[in-house]
Amino acid sequence: MRQSFVLLTLPLLLNTAQATTWTVGPGQTYTTPSQVSTLVGNGDTVNILAGEYPSDVARWQADDLVLRGVGGMVHLESNGNAWGGKAIWVIQGDRTTVEWIEFSECAVPDENGAGIRQEGSDLTVRHCQFHDNQNGILAGTVNPSTIRIEHCEFGYNGFGDGLTHNLYINNIDSLIFRYSYSHHAIVGHELKSRARVNVIEYNRFSNEADGAASREIDLPNGGTTYLIGNVIQQGPQGENSNLVGFGMEGLNNPGPHELYVVNNTLVNEKSVGSFFQMPGTVYFKAFNNILAGGGSYMTAWPSTIDTLANLRRTDISTCGFNAPNGYDYRIDTGSPAHNLGFPAGLANSGYPLVAWSEYVHPSDGVERCQHALLDAGAFETCTSTVIGSVQAPCPFQVVPNPACGRITLIGNEGTLISGTVIRDAQGRLIQHSNVADRSLDISTLAPGMYLLTVSLGEGSRTLRFLAE
Repeated sequence: MRQSFVLLTLPLLLNTAQATTWTVGPGQTYTTPSQVSTLVGNGDTVNILAGEYPSDVARWQADDLVLRGVGGMVHLESNGNAWGGKAIWVIQGDRTTVEWIEFSECAVPDENGAGIRQEGSDLTVRHCQFHDNQNGILAGTVNPSTIRIEHCEFGYNGFGDGLTHNLYINNIDSLIFRYSYSHHAIVGHELKSRARVNVIEYNRFSNEADGAASREIDLPNGGTTYLIGNVIQQGPQGENSNLVGFGMEGLNNPGPHELYVVNNTLVNEKSVGSFFQMPGTVYFKAFNNILAGGGSYMTAWPSTIDTLANLRRTDISTCGFNAPNGYDYRIDTGSPAHNLGFPAGLANSGYPLVAWSEYVHPSDGVERCQHALLDAGAFETCTSTVIGSVQAPCPFQVVPNPACGRITLIGNEGTLISGTVIRDAQGRLIQHSNVADRSLDISTLAPGMYLLTVSLGEGSRTLRFLAE
């Protein structure tokens, strides 16, 4: 058995040893991503220096690539250009990771121009932005394949025909979508996924006061979906009056066809419509949700349901939200959602129906307080601001603190750092680094309090510091 293991893993080790790291940008041998896209090999990393790369489009065919911005966001402003009439980046290799890239302004004659056209299997996208494209991400039918999207923002994507969306994921095995903000799709959906399994957790979907998106979430072919801890808002200009659709183009995915909806806050600012729409044969379980605003709970109820501890109010102002006009749907102990929740247990698959985290605007999350008496909705009363993300113990401390010009992390020398992120007190991204540097330049920061998140091997820790 041991000999077999060595023979199987040796090619993988050799491939890793041969991987190359490329640096792209001003002053480098290669100044644009497209110049290295035909040169990279399996397992390579492409570090793209922060800045704008107008009209640069590319196809990536190698496997196991890491494509990332360093020193800040990389803006691929396509100016209407696309590789192969498809997208800013066409990804045909398998197991690609994309980080810290902004994709904008892709348009093609067939009206399907995307920030990313995914044609390979298994894609991870983190800390990216997609706006003003005909599609944000357009993923083809590939199996087996899992697409994971975290800490991203999608806005103002769509041609306006109702067939293009902020995200359009075709028939893959699974979609994992977390800690992201999808808003103002142009007539299309904020998220459309035909994946067989969808894990949609701790996001904000909203078209706000002026957006004309259709459904906030459309899952047209059924399958199994876990919708947990999301903020889902429909504004008065929405094209479709239903917030979440499931199986409305036919239950073509492999079963079981099950929709689990746990600890979400859904707000409908229209006087008509419904929060959910689905065929009668779907299994529907909904615990601990807030459903605020006009319309009905369900267009037509399926035959198999399990619902408990949901707060339904037609008057949004009676839910006890902090600032509903500013889309702040956190609650306090005076809300009727406080202590209303009940443990939802496990899905039929064994997946835990628990909201472990909370969404933090615009594309982040914090750990949700867990206690015996649960609140309904996407937020627990004992977690009020992004500062709640500070965890202890942390193997480092920031010195000096307060600081001017530069800070240093001191502490356990044996603890590995894989990156750092600085945000302001409202959770907005200020700067990031993908390198293990314990000394950080903060000379450009305005005076005030900041949150420094340190990525470690076992997770992350967040520290506070003052800039002078």
